[in-house]
Amino acid sequence: MNKILQEKIMEAFSSVLPITAIVLIVSVVLVPMHPGTILMFLVGAVLLIIGMGFFSLGAEMAMMPMGEGIGIQLTKTPNLVLILGISFIMGLVITIAEPDLQVLATQVPIDPGMVLILTVGVGVGLFLVMGMVRTLFKIPLGILLVIFYIITFGVTYFAPNSFIPVAFDSGGVTTGPITVPFILSMGVGVASIRSDKHSQDDSFGLVSLCSVGPILSVLLLGTLFRPAGAEVEINAVPVVETTRDVVKDFIVKIPHYFEEVIMALGALVAFFVVFQCISRRYKRHQIVRIVVGFIYTLIGLVVFLTGVNVGFIPVGHLLGNDLAASPLKWILVPLSMIIGYFIVAAEPAVHVLNKQVEEISAGAISEKVMNRGLSIGMAMALAVTMIRILLGIPIMWILIPGYALALSLTFFVPKIFTGIAFDSGGVCSGPMTSTFLLPLAMGVCTGAGRDLMTDAFGIVAMVAMAPLIVIQLMGLAYGRKMKISAKQAGHEAISVQDTGIIIEFEVSYE
Repeated sequence: MNKILQEKIMEAFSSVLPITAIVLIVSVVLVPMHPGTILMFLVGAVLLIIGMGFFSLGAEMAMMPMGEGIGIQLTKTPNLVLILGISFIMGLVITIAEPDLQVLATQVPIDPGMVLILTVGVGVGLFLVMGMVRTLFKIPLGILLVIFYIITFGVTYFAPNSFIPVAFDSGGVTTGPITVPFILSMGVGVASIRSDKHSQDDSFGLVSLCSVGPILSVLLLGTLFRPAGAEVEINAVPVVETTRDVVKDFIVKIPHYFEEVIMALGALVAFFVVFQCISRRYKRHQIVRIVVGFIYTLIGLVVFLTGVNVGFIPVGHLLGNDLAASPLKWILVPLSMIIGYFIVAAEPAVHVLNKQVEEISAGAISEKVMNRGLSIGMAMALAVTMIRILLGIPIMWILIPGYALALSLTFFVPKIFTGIAFDSGGVCSGPMTSTFLLPLAMGVCTGAGRDLMTDAFGIVAMVAMAPLIVIQLMGLAYGRKMKISAKQAGHEAISVQDTGIIIEFEVSYE
């Protein structure tokens, strides 16, 4: 187990190293920082690496087996109402447990913040039910996505402008480090009991549907709740003079994040206990493994959230503010592309998705190919976001044509790529997006004099949209390649048959 944990930590190190190097270079060349601030950032990076390592191992040991087991067990019962009821409860529970949503709720001017969290939870629960119905009854994912996104964009005309970016961001942050492993595995478990040829294609798509629910539910909330003003919380850079101050700042925050994570995971543990008592699905050694996995997940998320919130958020805001207020503000566009290309590898849930894609596709879609596609998508998203903030372009001018293109592609690419693409959109917008890129966008808004609610919010939505297009374009190229290979294989088969006829004829003639 120690060897596996070391491997996970080394994977996390290779993922976090590029973004750490970029920030250090920028702090020397473009935005000089106080040594204490840099030290805070470096300590945060170390905690981020350790946290990702523990979380990745914990997700493999606990979240994924639990999700897959529940998915398989649910489909064994003939009671459809029971299946849908449990699916709704699971969607609500895992959403409330999602740390990213807690971060977003503190930024949105709704009091109390639990209103937003419960609204998003209900949206996820309802659309998880819809995802289960789709898988069980073999409903095409593309058709459902087109229908629900048309409804969603229709509702935007009735919601206040300040709620639209927040609503689309809600769809992104909901699918984070706790939600993604569970929902992905649940989808695989449900699809695995089907023996038809399309079961593999339907393994993906639950995350994409669960990303639509929060958007629609928050937009509906916005039509009822219209805030007079928006006061967004800005995380100031802590003033530290000594190494003791640095350590103190991190240690003081650990109990807070421990409490958040223990309450979040507590709901999942309680559900698992009830599920095991009723189904008796898991053997003793499997239960022990899952319990250990929950412990690893707890440690990983506490360390991860402490690192990114204390070390990354302040630096992100500082970088954005200083660059946007300087004559070199347009350098934010290429800089954000570089950050986006590398930061996607630091998202914990991305590794879970990429590994599962490679397993489901039997190696046809490798982790390397997925990483490259997601990195390109993230780079494009951040470049467009920075241009939008600096010029003050309304977000709907980008989201409507972007989603129109993404939804149009669903009718031309292999079905499995549609599910993977829309799942990837939710996965990319994880903890690193909400705790580094969102503060970076807020800093840019502050420095450029833009409105935080309408301009800074929306970066998560942009990050979630780009992979929908990039991955499906990859699927389009993959599909054409397979057709060409099949055609060539057909020609070769004909040639072999022709040769056989000639040889047989010559032998008969003799």
